Amino acid sequence: MLTVKLLHAADLHIDSPMRGLVRYPGAPEEHLRGAARNALRNLVGLALDEQVTAVLLAGDVYDGTWPDVNTGLFFTQQMQLLREADIPVFMISGNHDAENKMTVSLQLPDNVHRFDSAEAGTKVREDLGLAVHGQSFAQRDVTDNLAAGYPQARSNLFNVGLLHTALDGDRSSGHRPYAPCSLEQLVNRGYDYWALGHIHKREVKNADGVHVVFPGNIQGRHARETDAKGCTLVTVDAHLRVVGQPKHRDLDTSARWHRLEVDMGSASTMDEACALVEKELADRVADQAIDGRVDAVRVVATGASEAHSELLGQQESFIGNVREISQQGRFSSVWIEKVGVRTSRPERWLPPEQVADAVEGIREEGGRLGGDTSRVRELLDRTRLRAKLPRELTEVFDQDGWAERTAEEAVEMLTVLLEEGKR
Repeated sequence: MLTVKLLHAADLHIDSPMRGLVRYPGAPEEHLRGAARNALRNLVGLALDEQVTAVLLAGDVYDGTWPDVNTGLFFTQQMQLLREADIPVFMISGNHDAENKMTVSLQLPDNVHRFDSAEAGTKVREDLGLAVHGQSFAQRDVTDNLAAGYPQARSNLFNVGLLHTALDGDRSSGHRPYAPCSLEQLVNRGYDYWALGHIHKREVKNADGVHVVFPGNIQGRHARETDAKGCTLVTVDAHLRVVGQPKHRDLDTSARWHRLEVDMGSASTMDEACALVEKELADRVADQAIDGRVDAVRVVATGASEAHSELLGQQESFIGNVREISQQGRFSSVWIEKVGVRTSRPERWLPPEQVADAVEGIREEGGRLGGDTSRVRELLDRTRLRAKLPRELTEVFDQDGWAERTAEEAVEMLTVLLEEGKR
């Protein structure tokens, strides 16, 4: 058997609506909306350049129901390019594209095999030395352990399991616990490689020689999907062993999201804080910029700082200063998505005696509120605030610690107001 190369991608979310962009005047909307399509073009181009044996797509090719048929046609055209190079594609549907009825009726090129949702199946390509096993989602909310029903491994072939799953069902990442299963269960199935999808952050597990890989999504879509995004290249030798470690390849050449946390420990004024932001923007974003890519940056001021009161009490000025910095020529790729202040007072700081009791009371109430997420959720439901927020914001409420962070921010803001009022 010749050396096999597999290109594994997941969570393409072609034409994702990116609803949150409407909140930002001046956002490069069209550039960001087209980024997922460009990432898919890059994926296909990489497959052609590497002359891969096959492409594996582990679910969520689309982002729900298409606004029109052009989304499906674009995907079909890209798959046709792989067909012309005689590269097969093995794909499953995940929670997002399962609900799209047009996905089922779409006529794909004959090099694409989409696994059925009724039960797990196997596609054998002895000419390639491959056996690929997979099952699509029948509907969005799949809470059954699909992996339990996957077929047995085929002997003398490289066995790949194609699965859209939350793995152990962890909700802290903000992802729903769809098709949960354990790492041990996957390893014991006898496959050589598990090509997973659903978790948008790259994660590689290697147990007993079995590689279990989330490649992450191919293109970040909002401020929580930061840093390099792309796919995974897997090389298999003639002895059916993965050569080295599966390699990440960047695909996000149109847009990349960054969270830039800037420690304000050495800043005592807003000017000094802005100078720290400028330095971090240069070192960590601008120096890694590439032509044609938008670097969407969320700047967060952190740490215990003498500048805390000024930054928190004059946030609009700080935000304006940071945006002005980003408009300098050397930051031409940078778009400031948001500026946040998460600083704290130096430990030696004490509130003025006249407001000390009020500050202590605020802190006690904030601690009680932050420790009781049910109270905060009840308030959100009662005011119907949650229903009015876009999905990318409501997902925050599924993450650990959000109520505590919100309460802490409120306490700090009220403390600054009390102090400024005293002055």
